[in-house]
Amino acid sequence: MTEPIRVAFSPDSDDIFMFWAMLHGRVDTDGFTFVHERHDTEALNGLATRGEIDVLALSIARYATVADKYLLLPHGASVGRGYGPVLVASQPASLASLAGARIGVPGLHTTAYTVLRILLPDFEPVVVPIAPYTKAFEAVRSGEVRAALLIHEGRLTYEREGFALITDIGVDWEKLTGLPLPLGGNAIRRDLGPERIARISEVCRQSIAWALAHRDELMSALLAEESREGVQLERALLDRYLGMYANEDTRAMADDVIRGIDELFRRAHERGILPALVRAELAP
Repeated sequence: MTEPIRVAFSPDSDDIFMFWAMLHGRVDTDGFTFVHERHDTEALNGLATRGEIDVLALSIARYATVADKYLLLPHGASVGRGYGPVLVASQPASLASLAGARIGVPGLHTTAYTVLRILLPDFEPVVVPIAPYTKAFEAVRSGEVRAALLIHEGRLTYEREGFALITDIGVDWEKLTGLPLPLGGNAIRRDLGPERIARISEVCRQSIAWALAHRDELMSALLAEESREGVQLERALLDRYLGMYANEDTRAMADDVIRGIDELFRRAHERGILPALVRAELAP
């Protein structure tokens, strides 16, 4: 009997989409027993520094600082192709006009925050808890922050909440680099060893493949299981969200996604955001 493999991911729909089949007996787990825990994105980024979780979802920007402990899996990525997290405010404004302003961000280790710092070097970040995502809206309404950077499902609901789009940082990133924006990924502990890494990677790959092949069935399960505070998902919204972040880029990282990761690390290092320059290193 092998030791259980610890898996950690966020409560967000795209993360659950990837791991659902392997945790619900829909694919062969190759003799492994997987136990899972769920934390918000920034908490996962914190867990990554300890190197205790075997497989975890994390922000791509965070991976740059834990690459000594983890390899990136070549599947499971959340990628923005001409879209990404959005910066919103109560009233329309230009990005440049927010220089020096207090801006709500989902965490100081998230990719969204890192890219916004590349685009707008001078602002005061205020960490607004990711869950429930309505806290970001409340922070803007109260005047605690002038604008808020939204990730996950919150980036799809700001209009019905009455907020104006300042910018979509995925659009800005593509204009700046000509590359997609790699936002999140899955990482696996290096010290599991090559043989176990390859086997676990294949189980995760099959779980994603099952999810993509049974998308409608899985969407129904996700809607039935949704329990997050303040999240009001309907099928059309879930369909749109999964279309953005649980798709063919999730099945396998394309070459331009890997180039996007390296470009993110390079620019963040040049800005002094990342202390060391690293490159994406992928597991089998």
